[in-house]
Amino acid sequence: MRFTPSMTTLLTGLSLALAVSLMTATPDPYAPLWLYNGTWKVTRNDAPAGAKPDTLLNECARIGKYFGCQQTVNGSVRALILFIPTEKPGHYHTQAILPEGRATGLNDLEIDGDRWIFEMGRLEDGKTKHYRTLNTFTGKTKIQFEQAESADGKEWKVTGSGHEVKVTDTSVK
Repeated sequence: MRFTPSMTTLLTGLSLALAVSLMTATPDPYAPLWLYNGTWKVTRNDAPAGAKPDTLLNECARIGKYFGCQQTVNGSVRALILFIPTEKPGHYHTQAILPEGRATGLNDLEIDGDRWIFEMGRLEDGKTKHYRTLNTFTGKTKIQFEQAESADGKEWKVTGSGHEVKVTDTSVK
C-alpha cells in the first residue's frame, strides 16, 4: 500500500489524538478500593488477652459503574458494600446492603492518601448520631483503625480501635 501525503497527515493526526487522549485519560476512581480485596486478620485493642483475631474476607468486584465488596466475618456474610464515586476525587458515597436485603442508608468515604474516613449519620430518638471509622493504611497490607461516635459531628468519642493485617489477596480485576 502506498501512502499519499493526505493519508500520512491523517495517520499522524490520529496518532497525536490517541496520544493526547491516553495522556489525559481520567484515572480509575476505583483503583484505591482494590486494597480492601482479600482476607484480613482483625485484632481489636480492647479484645481480651489471648483472644483470636477475627477473619474479614472482602470479595470485591467492579460491576459497571459500581464497585462492591461482600464482607464476610468469621464465615458469616455481613453486608455488600457499594461504592459510588462523586465528582470530587477521592470522595465516594457508600451503601451497605444487609443479607436480608435491607439497605442501611447513604454514607460517605473520603480517601486522602493513606487516610480513609467513613462517616455516617443515623436518626436515633429524633436526633442524628454521627459515626466515623478512620482507617490509616501503612503499606498495602496493614490498617490501623479507630471507630468513634458523636452527637454533633464535631466532638468525637472513640469507641474502638485496632489493626488489620492482610493475609491473602484475592484480586480479580
